[in-house]
Amino acid sequence: MKAEDIVTIDLSGKSSIADFMVVATGRSQRHVVSIAENVVKEVELAGVKRVRVEGQQQGDWVLIDAGDVIVHVFRPEVRAFYDLEKMWMGGGKARARTSR
Repeated sequence: MKAEDIVTIDLSGKSSIADFMVVATGRSQRHVVSIAENVVKEVELAGVKRVRVEGQQQGDWVLIDAGDVIVHVFRPEVRAFYDLEKMWMGGGKARARTSR
């Protein structure tokens, strides 16, 4: 889906909400929604039950709660404003990946 600036943040020991957080960027509202739809489809195909999604109608920031993994897909401006990486990475481990 060509998500950009994909970052995986290890939340173990930092939060009980999930083990990992994935943050990615889409180029437009439609691209954000399309990425999110694809992630939800793949997560459900992998057997994850009760995937929760918020923000899909607006397309600025979509949150996908897949239990042990939380995925955030942002438009660039919204990602820069909230800067989740700075908030959660602190001294922790993060793995950045290039566009997909």
